[in-house]
Amino acid sequence: MSHRLLNGLAWTLLGLTIVLLAANVVLGLTGGESWTAVFGFIPATLSFALVGALIAVRAGNRLGWLFLAGATVTAVSVAAKAYAARTPAAELPGAAWAGWVLTVSLGVTGTFFFLTPLLFPDGRPPSPRWRPVVWVAVLAGLAVGVASAISDVNFHSDFPHLRDPVVLVTPLGTVYNVATSIGPLLFLAGAVSMIVRFRRSGLEQRQQLKWFLYASVVAAVVIVVASDFTKNPLPEVEIVVPLIPAAVGVAIFKYRLYDIDRLISRTLAYAIVTALLVGVYAGLVILAGVLGFSTPPAVAIGTLAAAALFSPLRRRVQHAVDKRFNRVRYDAELTAAAFAARLRDALDLDHVRADLQQTVDSAVQPAHISIWTAGGGDHR
Repeated sequence: MSHRLLNGLAWTLLGLTIVLLAANVVLGLTGGESWTAVFGFIPATLSFALVGALIAVRAGNRLGWLFLAGATVTAVSVAAKAYAARTPAAELPGAAWAGWVLTVSLGVTGTFFFLTPLLFPDGRPPSPRWRPVVWVAVLAGLAVGVASAISDVNFHSDFPHLRDPVVLVTPLGTVYNVATSIGPLLFLAGAVSMIVRFRRSGLEQRQQLKWFLYASVVAAVVIVVASDFTKNPLPEVEIVVPLIPAAVGVAIFKYRLYDIDRLISRTLAYAIVTALLVGVYAGLVILAGVLGFSTPPAVAIGTLAAAALFSPLRRRVQHAVDKRFNRVRYDAELTAAAFAARLRDALDLDHVRADLQQTVDSAVQPAHISIWTAGGGDHR
């Protein structure tokens, strides 16, 4: 297929995804669905579709087509659900078939999720030995989709007033259960493949992998916390899930423009500081209660103590995190500090210039260094 036709297909899939999401909004609002249910899947689906189209068109990477396909299938499923989720009195023509489409599409969406870590960032598995894992993920998704399509093992329970229009083979529960049980193993395989790729990759690909891992970990932590503390974690999920395609887009197109190591170290430092300050605050409030102090003064004391400890604690934690996780920045700061100490005793301008050039080269390793002095011109 020519490059022009592939570009046209990518933009067509993006347009189809947008149309289906718009249909979901119209059907959901007219059907009395909540705003969360109507708009819940739109941010993640649109972000995957947009990033997928850009990657497919500009980079020719298979991940772009994977994102596009996943977003399109998700848009199909939410539109089908909005069409089928009507009361019997307001049932639309073909509602049962819409429920069937939803069932089949939900069955294959897991495949796109499991393939992403196996194929990131170049659209290929880490080595030929990983190709069987990719095929297992594809075949498992197809098995779930086929079982859902021709049997009633997974007809959506939200539609008790509808009957599955296609029940060709009844005893497919075992096939469906086996295929779905492979999911955790595929997830583990994807994590292992990222570790293997990270150990074998060069500096640039490691930066790409860090972008993906950073977004995935942040999204996973937010989802777990939201699931534990809220009855409906969908708003939080839809805020953080778009971080994953955004990180993939940055990693593929502009990863050289951002310091992911510094971002990771900052996130870890603030998470650790927050946890420590929450512990200090809670400990002071509990201690004040045990000692018999009233609650408002205890809360005020805990707040003031946490605020006073924030800056010094953050500096110490940031230093420790940089030393462990952002060694380049840590070494650069040590190099700059050593240069500043030498500069206090330096007298010869040529010596200072040479020392400065050596310091900059070892700290940031630029491709080119130029030094301008007031009376000495340009030195390279």
